Amino acid sequence: MFDPDYDLFVQIVEAGSISAAARQRGVSVASLSKRLVRLEQRLGTRLVHRTTRRMAPTSAGQDLLGALLPLRAALR
Repeated sequence: MFDPDYDLFVQIVEAGSISAAARQRGVSVASLSKRLVRLEQRLGTRLVHRTTRRMAPTSAGQDLLGALLPLRAALR
């Protein structure tokens, strides 16, 4: 089973923003933002640079994304 928080992280990066991912999932931006913060705390690193206008994966986020994409594809 693929960790739901990892799936969320991948979706946020693919969507380009937390708000776009929230719209795709039909949930609030706040709930996704809290889950992303929880994942970052669990991993002990910042995964995404967030500003009011932009969002981009950090180097740790890019590394994690590179590891998760093939794993997620294999599990599907």
